[in-house]
Amino acid sequence: MKFDHNLHQEQQEKEQTVVIPSEENMCRTIEVAIIEPPSQPQVLPAVKLTPPPTTVNDDEEMFIPPLNFAMVDNGIFRSGFPNSTNFSFLQSLSLRSIIYLCPEPYPEANMDFLMANGIQLYQFGIDGAKEPFVNIPEDTIREALKVVIDARNHPLLIHCKRGKHRTGCLVGCLRKLQRWCLTSVFDEYQRFAAAKARISDQRFMELFDTSSFKHLPMPFSCSKS
Repeated sequence: MKFDHNLHQEQQEKEQTVVIPSEENMCRTIEVAIIEPPSQPQVLPAVKLTPPPTTVNDDEEMFIPPLNFAMVDNGIFRSGFPNSTNFSFLQSLSLRSIIYLCPEPYPEANMDFLMANGIQLYQFGIDGAKEPFVNIPEDTIREALKVVIDARNHPLLIHCKRGKHRTGCLVGCLRKLQRWCLTSVFDEYQRFAAAKARISDQRFMELFDTSSFKHLPMPFSCSKS
């Protein structure tokens, strides 16, 4: 076999040739930051959140009506016994008169409120006995009605203890003066008396004679025919 010296020399030169890459083919180095987690979790101190302070306006008053409060007609209201928490509300009504249907003396705090606001008190003491001992004095109701229908006493508040029975009887008799049918009179009475409605009260309203009031003026919106 003939040995080609020149071919062998070319192969050696190729093997010794070192390929130098151009700048475009050079590998680019990217630095990557590796953040290792701490050996133990970091615990932040607890922060107590305090709500912002609420500002209270001293000029704002809460108006709280008495128990069973309602409007009967223009200038006439009804309720249960008012106490000191109801005074601001009653003051907003600009009352001229109060009809009190209980025999007990009016509390001193209530009297002070009346005097401070120029309110006239009319007391018609009706005993608050329970059935079957209920006795509603017709003459007393008539005298109270005269105060109610006198527009010079308006605005006026009628109240007893709970605003149910004695107040309900007086308002019921007023409704008869306004020519309400008995069904409507009883419905209104029962709405305030609820489960404690008394047959004796409804019987009294049914038999109440309004003929002696025919000559008196009735300055009420719902009495106009």
